[in-house]
Amino acid sequence: MRRKEKRRQMKSGIFNFKIPFKHITSILIAANIFQPSISAFAQVNNTSTTVPISNQATYQYRDPALGQTFKGITSQLSLTSQGLVDPLGQILGCGGNLLPDYTGFSVALYEPDPNDPTGTELGQLVTLTPTELPDIPGNGVSRGLEPNEQNVNPFPLINADEGFYNFLFDPNRGQTDPGRTYILVVNPPADSIYTQRRIRLEIEASTGAIQDNIVRYIATSLDGQPISTTGGVQVSDEVVFVPNAETIGLDLLAFQFDLGMCEAEQIQIIKSSDRATAEPGDTAIYRLSLRNQGDSGLDNVVVTDTFPRGFKFLPRSVRGEIEGQAVNITSERNGSVITFRTDAVIPPDQVLNIAYGAQLSPDAVRGSGRNSAIVNAQRTDNDFEVKDGPATHLLRVRPGITSDCGTIIGRVFVDKNFDGEQQKGEPGVPNAVIYLENGNRITTDANGLYSVANVLPGKHTGVLDLSSLPGYTLAPNLKFKERNSQSRLINLEPSGMARMNFAVTPAFGEEDKK
Repeated sequence: MRRKEKRRQMKSGIFNFKIPFKHITSILIAANIFQPSISAFAQVNNTSTTVPISNQATYQYRDPALGQTFKGITSQLSLTSQGLVDPLGQILGCGGNLLPDYTGFSVALYEPDPNDPTGTELGQLVTLTPTELPDIPGNGVSRGLEPNEQNVNPFPLINADEGFYNFLFDPNRGQTDPGRTYILVVNPPADSIYTQRRIRLEIEASTGAIQDNIVRYIATSLDGQPISTTGGVQVSDEVVFVPNAETIGLDLLAFQFDLGMCEAEQIQIIKSSDRATAEPGDTAIYRLSLRNQGDSGLDNVVVTDTFPRGFKFLPRSVRGEIEGQAVNITSERNGSVITFRTDAVIPPDQVLNIAYGAQLSPDAVRGSGRNSAIVNAQRTDNDFEVKDGPATHLLRVRPGITSDCGTIIGRVFVDKNFDGEQQKGEPGVPNAVIYLENGNRITTDANGLYSVANVLPGKHTGVLDLSSLPGYTLAPNLKFKERNSQSRLINLEPSGMARMNFAVTPAFGEEDKK
């Protein structure tokens, strides 16, 4: 009970305990004419923030020429050694509650890897100044602080400490200099449902006197999860600003649950369908199962589902339920992305099921048949965001009796009025040759007509071979400049038809000579 009460006092700032740093070294240089008398002392007091050092010397010498003796005393030199600074924290559950078992957990401080430009990889363990508790006077070891009395790194957690941890930084070793950066790592046991957490600590410039032991630092989450803190701490997104490291602690949240198949999350999304294969024209029924794996309700649930090519969403088919009770689900479509929302709260260990239909068009044969969904939600107790996904489902699409192939039709004709369109009295040109981009060669009939069936949808290019039309050249188009070319570009829709015409005119007055 005494240890727990001390920890509560330290967290609330009531127990103002300062750690004096007692490593004292005096170096004196004396000539043979001096007879120094040195007075040095170190005061140790639980309420003192510093260790004052007093150093004063007296001297005496005789001048033979004058026959006089001179005496004096130096001014007193007072030094102050800085104390060790303590960032005290606690490992908590996501809802701010104690974890059921801290056995096997450890907390460690690392230097960032100097070879990592991102500053997120671990380097060497930080070498901390050893301490002791209770303090043994005169042995040169600083007084420690519960629960990490010996200032070990890493520090193993036990249930009696209720998740509290602390490390003492030594200002005399430059460990609290502005710009120093550390990575705080929380390691759960190997068989734990929790995953490792990494927090970057960056020392800021102090605004207080050295004697106040005020160290400001910014703690930034490196794992994308929020940081929770105790009173007096300003929180901005995933960054925590701590104005006084000695009286205000940093509370880390060990709340990621190991789901095995995917990255540890508090919500799990599973996507399934009523069939494994389908054909164009069929309707597939999809189900999204959202399981709350946490210990708090989840609201503001948003699911984004990305459809593959050729799948048409049926908005009137959307249904939702929790434990057999219908819940309202809204949906909106933006291109191939469908967004589902609900105002319902998913209780802990319960599942929200969302079902909807999608109809396959002939274009689905050209798609992957794979769609994926991602879920985002918030805890109802602290508004922390949780997410999972993508969850994917593969539906194999068979061509069936339908086809998405289209047809290209066209004509090579003599354009007399240069408008690019064929009118009465403008004859077709037989035996003209057109090449498609895939190398296919097409020849016009006696009326200048041609067609190509079973063409895949998409963009296609055709080029008129002028060498197959002796005596003819391209007709100038007075209305559409882009048609003043021997090539044409079309966009063929699935199961559609596109026209590719070419207008020519006699060269060198060949037609007038006929």
